[in-house]
Amino acid sequence: MSEKDLTAYIYICLFTIAGIIAAGAPILISNLVRPRIKISSRTLQTYECGNIPFGQSWDFRHGIAFYLYALMFLVFEVDVLYLYPVAAAFHLVSCLRGIVLFVVFIGMLALGLVYAWKKGVFLWSTEKKLY
Repeated sequence: MSEKDLTAYIYICLFTIAGIIAAGAPILISNLVRPRIKISSRTLQTYECGNIPFGQSWDFRHGIAFYLYALMFLVFEVDVLYLYPVAAAFHLVSCLRGIVLFVVFIGMLALGLVYAWKKGVFLWSTEKKLY
């Protein structure tokens, strides 16, 4: 084994040790300085999105608003996913065409948001319905 290979292995070991220390140190420090509290059964109880938990998790049906929020999140997440390549390749097309396509794309997203807003997706129902 050459000296160059040995140096590379030493660097790998040092970076591995540094990574383990960087990941473990905050956990160790937080366990040392955190306040000690008495754990009750209420502390270990599951928090279910603002609803009082009862029974088993499959006995409770969440309102459709939870799923609509999740879908809206996915829509905007996918939009960000597509905006990055568009921004990275913006210099490859003519300025006017790129701006028009970008505005059309953002406009379609805005129309989807306005549609969801008009349908009341973002209104949180305060009444408790048990199905």
